[in-house]
Amino acid sequence: MFNSFRLKSGTALMLALGLSVGAFAPVISAAPVVAQTQTQTQFVDVPANHWARQFITSLAARGVIAGFPDGTFRPDEPVTRAQYAAMVRVAFNQPSVRGATSFVDVPPNYWAAAAIRQADMMGFLSGYPGNIFQPDQNIPRAQVLVSLANGLNYTASSQTSLGVFRDAASIPGYAVASIAAATERRMVVNYPDVQMLRPNQTATRADVAAFIYQALASQNQVATINSPYIVGQQLAAQASIPTGTTMAMTYADGDKIVVLPDETAALTLTVAQAITDSMGRVLVPAGSQVVGELRPSGNGSQFVAQELVLIGGQRLAINATSQTVTTMETIRRGATFGETLAGAVLGSGAAAAIARTTGDQNVGTLEVLAGTATGATLARIFGRDRFDVIAINPNQDLTLTVNAPLLLSAQ
Repeated sequence: MFNSFRLKSGTALMLALGLSVGAFAPVISAAPVVAQTQTQTQFVDVPANHWARQFITSLAARGVIAGFPDGTFRPDEPVTRAQYAAMVRVAFNQPSVRGATSFVDVPPNYWAAAAIRQADMMGFLSGYPGNIFQPDQNIPRAQVLVSLANGLNYTASSQTSLGVFRDAASIPGYAVASIAAATERRMVVNYPDVQMLRPNQTATRADVAAFIYQALASQNQVATINSPYIVGQQLAAQASIPTGTTMAMTYADGDKIVVLPDETAALTLTVAQAITDSMGRVLVPAGSQVVGELRPSGNGSQFVAQELVLIGGQRLAINATSQTVTTMETIRRGATFGETLAGAVLGSGAAAAIARTTGDQNVGTLEVLAGTATGATLARIFGRDRFDVIAINPNQDLTLTVNAPLLLSAQ
């Protein structure tokens, strides 16, 4: 009778992440004829000790950049202005700040015409005098940093931050203010010498990945990466979320969760607000997932976290719990699910008990969490005219408290 229930379990999280990745259009990585149908996140030429590995793999998981059909990323290859426009178009969702420009050297059928048009309208890129864009020109590092600072509307409090660069004198005049702003926001990544900007050197694919990632980090869109090559970032080997930290959570699948008092049910929550450290660095970005279970606790139900899944796919064990929820509702024989359960998500035990007690088969149209309730409980409920369930408002009741320090290590 209950085969029509739509079960939800921890595996739904990985499915959701897969759909997120696939929702991004693949970025053409080297030539207009190269497009990928699946995002590659591990590349044979980006080993674990590569300086830009975490920047690259994290952006690949988000669909911002892509590799080549042979499994390579080619981190040292140059990036053209057209290729950079394609990356920016996917990475950022900024409103347009100006009308479209008709570049004389970007015909409508050019592979990156739409990306160039959007990057220009968002303020990330501009053309040269005479409405020339030069899409196939390799883009210098300075131009990338200026683009990101301007597109995100960042300004510098002063230009003193440029004193960290031994080659600051080689920064082009047009780029000084914007690179100062990018430096203050920790968007500059210099490898192998953190004090050498090399502003006029062509940006490599690894450079651009690092710059774009840091720009996203400056907006709290991704977790902070610990790297000795980020200018101005003095990080310990590990960042830690201390005991007692609270994490606001959301649950998009329903505004009420109903379980039996002794029921255990798998549940995945979403981090509602980014978790930052005392310096403002993002440790856990909003949108990360917490996988765990609703478990019996005293006279109520408590969410027990088991795993934190950061945006980008990194998975960490987490010791965190919600308060114990004791709010009860009574289910009566002959009632319809619409009276108390409209928009609710049910534990599988609660779903079985409600359907048997009320006789309302419409309960099968609700979403049901994978889980268990004891046979003794179900036997005790079946045949009764009424019984109590625990009603949880997930967006209010399931704020988590971290019970043990959570170490976030750079990969």
